[in-house]
Amino acid sequence: MEVKVDQDLCISCGLCVSSCPEIFGWNDDEKAETSGEPVEEEFEECIQEAADGCPTDAIETG
Repeated sequence: MEVKVDQDLCISCGLCVSSCPEIFGWNDDEKAETSGEPVEEEFEECIQEAADGCPTDAIETG
């Protein structure tokens, strides 16, 4: 699974970082980000929870 955060939509609410800290973190602009690397299946549930809860739909999965 691939996941990324649209930096133009992110409002730094922190839901994704608290929901799935293994995948999401903060960048220098204090917006959420991922490593950009494909994610292992074991994290798909918490990534989906973060994407579903994102108030601006900034999390893209595929």
